[in-house]
Amino acid sequence: MQNHEIDFKLFGEEMQFVEIELDPQETVVAESGSFMMMEADVNMQTIFGDGSSQQGGIFGKLLSAGKRILTGESLFMTAFTNVGRDKKRVSFAAPYSGKIIPLNLSQLQGKVICQKDAFLCAAKGVTVGIEFQRKLGTGLFGGEGFIMQKLEGDGMAFVHAGGMVVQRQLAPGEVLKVDTGCIVAYTHSVDFDIEFIGGIKNTIFGGEGLFFATLRGPGTVWLQSLPISRLADRILRYGGGRRKEEGGPLGGLGNLLDGDGF
Repeated sequence: MQNHEIDFKLFGEEMQFVEIELDPQETVVAESGSFMMMEADVNMQTIFGDGSSQQGGIFGKLLSAGKRILTGESLFMTAFTNVGRDKKRVSFAAPYSGKIIPLNLSQLQGKVICQKDAFLCAAKGVTVGIEFQRKLGTGLFGGEGFIMQKLEGDGMAFVHAGGMVVQRQLAPGEVLKVDTGCIVAYTHSVDFDIEFIGGIKNTIFGGEGLFFATLRGPGTVWLQSLPISRLADRILRYGGGRRKEEGGPLGGLGNLLDGDGF
């Protein structure tokens, strides 16, 4: 294997964290802000990019970091290395309620494409790059823009999704139609395209947007039940200073009775 071999264990249900077990001199690279805890003799170091090009000189470092800027991530990541003589553990927490998905890239054709904000951590050597959408319609209406993240290598990587996670194995030619925000990741053999919903009533009154994604097999896809964008939209809707029931004829009275006043 080219990547470090790491062992792991998941803890929790709705608010998960992953515990990585490192042998001496093994390293795991994590997204900034995901660190939870670590044992003694684990060295933490801030690096440019994903760490896979750290031996390529300043140009390799800048190229790796530049790719992360295009996907909306920080210039820096954090590497955690076991500098002791025994096995050590370091843990990383999910940023919001949902599930952590372990991806063994050696069993997934060496490449997985995922949402820009899904990556959590990975064994050192896994490349966190960019994936440009090849079709114009997908880039314009796919909900994620032209650029997504790609994870390449033969080691373990971990991504995070909101709510429940469903893994589907698509047969050759099998098509799955999905809300664009519910896509977490898919193997590179899956064809990702955008389809117009159609119909005047669907377009005006459907409330589901004008497009959905079509995923055509063969390959594996991971879907989430609660995209962070949907959760944020609901929080803004109910937290904007105006109660939802205020539009009704008894809205003000209801707010008064439950102690909120007018």
